Amino acid sequence: QLQLVESGEKLVQPGGSLRLSCAASKFNLNIIGWFRQAPGKEREGVSCITTSGSITTYLDSVKGRFTVARDSAKNTVYLQMNNLKPEDTGVYTCAGMTRGVCSDNPLDYTNWGPGTRVTVSS
Repeated sequence: QLQLVESGEKLVQPGGSLRLSCAASKFNLNIIGWFRQAPGKEREGVSCITTSGSITTYLDSVKGRFTVARDSAKNTVYLQMNNLKPEDTGVYTCAGMTRGVCSDNPLDYTNWGPGTRVTVSS
């Protein structure tokens, strides 16, 4: 199962930073993706990382601001979010799959964390 360590609601000012952590009890979930859902919008893929961490993908609007990384020793994947903007507001969730390739399609993922609400507002 996946557990989003930084649970609960997070309020951040524009330009601020936040790091989300996703811990897996079983790290056979090789591909880890981060998704977000803004109020009234569809869930969208934000980032993804492969088992080795050699391949990472990002939503165009977060490139250069968000960084995904994994610590296999801790069975944890991190999403570092810098220079946050109000449009980054949403519920962020990590998801995993045991096989495949990085995908921004939620249907490709089999295990989901509980999600945490991130609000970027002054």
